Amino acid sequence: MKFLQELGVQKLNFGTCFNHNEWSQTTDAGLIDSFNPATGELLGSVYSASDTDYENLVTEAQQVFKEWRKTPAPLRGEAVRIIGNALREHKDALGSLVAAEMGKIKSEGDGEVQEMIDMADLAVGMSRQLYGNTMHSERPGHRMYEQWHPMGIVGIISAFNFPVAVWSWNAFVAAVCGNVSIWKPSPKVPLCSIAIQNICNQALQQAGFPPIFMLFNDGSNKLAQKFVDDKRINLISFTGSCHVGKMVGVQVAKRMGRSLLELGGNNALIVDKSADLNIAIPGIVFGAVGTAGQRCTSTRRLFLHEDIADMVIEKLVNGYKQVKIGNPLDSDTLMGPLIDETSVQTFLNAVAKAKEAGGEVLTGGTRIDGDGHFVTPC
Repeated sequence: MKFLQELGVQKLNFGTCFNHNEWSQTTDAGLIDSFNPATGELLGSVYSASDTDYENLVTEAQQVFKEWRKTPAPLRGEAVRIIGNALREHKDALGSLVAAEMGKIKSEGDGEVQEMIDMADLAVGMSRQLYGNTMHSERPGHRMYEQWHPMGIVGIISAFNFPVAVWSWNAFVAAVCGNVSIWKPSPKVPLCSIAIQNICNQALQQAGFPPIFMLFNDGSNKLAQKFVDDKRINLISFTGSCHVGKMVGVQVAKRMGRSLLELGGNNALIVDKSADLNIAIPGIVFGAVGTAGQRCTSTRRLFLHEDIADMVIEKLVNGYKQVKIGNPLDSDTLMGPLIDETSVQTFLNAVAKAKEAGGEVLTGGTRIDGDGHFVTPC
């Protein structure tokens, strides 16, 4: 796969980055294997961070922050702009890696990288709009003004389903506001984090900026717990399940820290009898099967006007049967695999529970035999 070579991803990769191209050499803290969910092929492996790696990482981040916070905001925006341009240069390769490692189709992988680029553009604009109010003072000849100060270290814990975009939403805004970010990606998609770190390292170093984005991979999630509990991490941004998110929110609150939680959804669509079904049906189908339903924004419930309910259901069943399932790197594929075997079993169990509760499966709901973690949407 040429895109791995372009992105500097090897078969065996160090997983903790403190500085520009300064990676931990730890090899005894565990190894995270990354498999292509469509083929079962081993794409590459990443070494987990050790406790010592983590301490060195946070210490380095604290030192970088002391200088970065003094950098003028428009210059901080320039750093993000340069990274945005680097992402444009590697968009095709990075989109292919997202598709190969996570399993979403290539157009969605490319779209996710475009989200990163768009976020970079937004953050660049924000770097010149960090306004504060000015106010009259009761003291003659004086005025008061407000000034926003950086928080410090922003910890980012991202999920497998958006292996690159979620990081950028947090990291780019944090950067222009004067903060330093430490990223703990999902162990299900470690290679994406290596690729992003390589891109950032090269872009920032060539432009003379400090290492404001740092990374550690943790296969056991032991260090992730330490990360959440660490008082030196001023804000934790967690993306993942509601179950884990509740625990993260409680733990961060216990130490009087700040948290941002982007968790699961229970999304519904309402179809009125006046709706244009030529628009509604494709929207409903892809809303449900896009990313193989592994999104917090995936369609989970549908409310239909009774006058059109039977017709809409018939059209949806027909639409589901036409969904092309296959290798996400193939251009005609509409739905790729689930991320792993555990997800397949969760899907099958959910279908079984629906049947037990009296539900009727009109189409799909089965596993597809062969390589990869494929199921038929239902």
